[in-house]
Amino acid sequence: MAKPKILITRGWPAECEARAARDYDATLNADDAPLDTDQMRAALADYDAVCPTVTDALPADLFEGSPRAWIIGNFGVGYNHIDVAAAKAAGIAVSNTPGVLTDCTADIALTLMLMIARRAGEGERMVRAGAWHGWTPTQLIGTKLSGKTLGIVGMGRIGIATARRAQHGFGMKVVYYNRSEVAAERLQGLDATRLPSIDAVCEAADMVSLHLPGGGENSGMIDAARLDLIGPEGFLINTARGDVVDEAALTAALEAGRIRGAGLDVFAKEPHVPDALRHLDNVVLLPHLGSATAETRAAMGHMVLDNLDAFFAGKPLPNPVG
Repeated sequence: MAKPKILITRGWPAECEARAARDYDATLNADDAPLDTDQMRAALADYDAVCPTVTDALPADLFEGSPRAWIIGNFGVGYNHIDVAAAKAAGIAVSNTPGVLTDCTADIALTLMLMIARRAGEGERMVRAGAWHGWTPTQLIGTKLSGKTLGIVGMGRIGIATARRAQHGFGMKVVYYNRSEVAAERLQGLDATRLPSIDAVCEAADMVSLHLPGGGENSGMIDAARLDLIGPEGFLINTARGDVVDEAALTAALEAGRIRGAGLDVFAKEPHVPDALRHLDNVVLLPHLGSATAETRAAMGHMVLDNLDAFFAGKPLPNPVG
């Protein structure tokens, strides 16, 4: 029996590519170059499974015309780059990789909090530019995390992991908003208060950290009004999806001092980062590093393949989407 024909759209960890090549008729992307729309359309028509990443847009029109693909195995937990409803209507299953990147993404959220609160990005740029002329009592004065209030928007796996790190490591008070009730056992050992709205979290917190899906009604949900609620002493952290923040409104708030700073690992139109943001000192910008550890990226690739294995064996998907 012929092995299922699969396409991996970007370069994966070597051990995952080796497994894919062993178990499937796999096409790898040796150049690690993003596919354009026509290439992605052709892939859906030519392969039994396509394994995209966040860099691959799969809008509704790509699923027209009865494509060959049976499953999309997404390399990542977020899937707002895929029109899941259109895929489902075309008879194509979609899976993702939840859980395995929780700890590393939470680590990056804390990294951003520390960097922006302690002005580490500014200091690193100063040293590299040869502009540091020695210690002074008033140089690059930041603020402590200890004792501050962290507001989590989206209390899922990553939100909870971030809250635990902040509270147990820095003694931060935690408030949060989540659309649905969070089971008490998931919050065991964490002293966190659920607030009735995103607005309430923005008002209450010194540091607001975003952990919710992009797209749909979440697009632009952190707008000028909510940035004003965070206030001139507050900080915004985003390790979720870039489109949940109105980048123009954020830039204006940072320029005017309506919020104190921001730490961003994701952007609305990656890899594009607006020039105005790049030129501000009171923002830390990272190149989507949330899951970027060897252990996590390998675990993600293996989870994609686990989903494919189950699907082609006629078993339930371990990680279905939609």
